[in-house]
Amino acid sequence: MTPPDAPRPPTSGRDAPTKAKPSGRRGRPTGDRQAKRAELLAAAIAVTAQVGYAGASMRKVAKQAGCTTGAVTYYFANKEDMDSAVAQSLFDRFDSLLDANQGRIDIRGLIEQWLDWTQVEETDLWLALTQLLAHARHEPAFAGIVQARYSRFRHALSSILAKGQNQGIVRNDIPADLLADQLSAMGDGWMMLMPIEPDRFEPSRGEALINAVITLISPPPQTSAS
Repeated sequence: MTPPDAPRPPTSGRDAPTKAKPSGRRGRPTGDRQAKRAELLAAAIAVTAQVGYAGASMRKVAKQAGCTTGAVTYYFANKEDMDSAVAQSLFDRFDSLLDANQGRIDIRGLIEQWLDWTQVEETDLWLALTQLLAHARHEPAFAGIVQARYSRFRHALSSILAKGQNQGIVRNDIPADLLADQLSAMGDGWMMLMPIEPDRFEPSRGEALINAVITLISPPPQTSAS
């Protein structure tokens, strides 16, 4: 029989004292989650630009970012979610560019900013978007995102052009929404070809392209009465 004041032997199993649980969910990334998501998004863009839509995978994105696949799936549920985030990122940048030009009607300046931006800073982004757009028609959910964001972009561009028409600096014989469609189509063509034919868009030719666009959307010259 054990004396009442004798030390009790260590307990085990159900009677064992529980250890304090570490705080937070296991596997949850620590630090600035917004910055980490941006880092993974940049990696997804780079991988898609390098190997194309079909070749891109979450494993390759993890390798590009120097992290585990689990870290990628924490921020993007699957490949479709990741691809959608890439597209949203591009259109966010379009929106920022247009928002900055809503207060002033400078069509030339807007096109120059866009051309400089696509040439210098974001080659991977344009290549990635070209890949995604080519596959959008086969993925309804992703196609819906592209359609909605393009619609918003064209509406904002149309608003800027309509203001230019009211000020007499943009031709008004063509509706602003049709002019916005035309400029968008030209911009899409430039976007796809710039990474492939960089020499075609060297500074002097880029200036000539901008001059041509301005001529196309400017009011026709007034003819003198005979």
